[in-house]
Amino acid sequence: MVAQALNPVYSALKINSTRVNATIHESCQWGSTPDGGMNRLTANDDDRKVRDWFIATTKEYGCTHKIDAMGNIFAIRPGENNNLPPIAIGSHLDTQPTGGRYDGILGVVSGMEVMKVLHENNVTSYAPLAVINWTNEEGARFPPCMLGSGVWAGQFTTEYGHARVDAAGITLGNELERIGYIGTEACSFETNPILAHFEVHIEQGPILDQAELPAAVVGGVQSMRWYDMKVVGREAHTGSTPMDRRSDALLGAAKMIVEANRIATTGALADRGARATIAVINSSPQSINTISGDVQMNLDIRSPFDEDVLEIERQCREGFDKISTEHGLTLNFETIWVSPAVNFNETMKQCVRSSALEIGCHLQLTSGAGHDAVYTSKRVPTAMIFARSRDGVSHNPAEYTRPEDCAAAAQVLLGAYLRYDDLVRQEHAAKVADASADAVAMKRAIVSQVEVES
Repeated sequence: MVAQALNPVYSALKINSTRVNATIHESCQWGSTPDGGMNRLTANDDDRKVRDWFIATTKEYGCTHKIDAMGNIFAIRPGENNNLPPIAIGSHLDTQPTGGRYDGILGVVSGMEVMKVLHENNVTSYAPLAVINWTNEEGARFPPCMLGSGVWAGQFTTEYGHARVDAAGITLGNELERIGYIGTEACSFETNPILAHFEVHIEQGPILDQAELPAAVVGGVQSMRWYDMKVVGREAHTGSTPMDRRSDALLGAAKMIVEANRIATTGALADRGARATIAVINSSPQSINTISGDVQMNLDIRSPFDEDVLEIERQCREGFDKISTEHGLTLNFETIWVSPAVNFNETMKQCVRSSALEIGCHLQLTSGAGHDAVYTSKRVPTAMIFARSRDGVSHNPAEYTRPEDCAAAAQVLLGAYLRYDDLVRQEHAAKVADASADAVAMKRAIVSQVEVES
């Protein structure tokens, strides 16, 4: 399939800018914080309330609903050919504990707006349309991230998903059951297929803001790996232990943080967009006059290139071992999550690109963050659209995307979705025509054979 101009039948369809932005803030009444941000962690009471709202609102657009065993919600509007799986628009409604009002939420609301535009204009798509709320994309309460889409795509088992625990030892499965969102559908592509997947998301970076553009095509997602690190030294009295006789785990950890930063900010790795971050650190025994004997940290490594992530890991391991030896420490370094680099489907990207060019947006970016689209791309054609983030700020109450940029990204989504649906229509019509031609040819061959035998 090759992307083409928008079908003239659809050229007058436009997103309602006022409604898109009103819907975003309506959805944020559950979990809002006094500083204007959001704290709606997966499977808490606010998550239940926004899920109830999502189902009730999409019912108004003629949807039926499927809820799978991971709590993923599929709001499905029928099409002309309901023998086909739906074309999906998906993202997430869960947030970081100190998050903003746009990360994930804009993607779900944009899908709802596309559905509303079709509904109010009495447009029936060729394939069904599904808007999906994926469970636990953030992973803030139940690591790892992108869990609901990951189980659906077959990257994790449902049992693994249900067994994830939060800091209090509560499992995700128990919490989904408590809020009434363990569905009867199996969580799998085979049981609940989709035809393709679009996702709108804020950029979470500064490039669009610097370029003064509202939206962009996303070419793919960079490679990511997470690690758990445990540094063990020896607890001792701060006053009676000489500086040269210490095995200070926290001092060693601090040097490791500096070393990871040095590796990612120097040389060719830095030029190719490498990133290495330690943002979680817990030391014990947390006593002012006791040298730290134990530190737990998490390392996050990212790059557009899988091989660069492995190289950063190699250098980190080497540098951290030297630091451990210098300070008499032991280090346990464990990989806990791997997400290889992703390149999205070319036809899907062309549909987005054609739509984006209509509003003067020409950039293609690589996502520095993971999204549900990473896992859907392993099963179906997938594409993403970025909306501008003011100052590149995200995972922060100050996260902000201008109303006009929210509307622009939703308009790009509408055009891209309609283009792809039209391509599906054309492809199916061609297959029907080919099958008909084959049937005619076979009938003629049979008639000819009968005539010969006669």
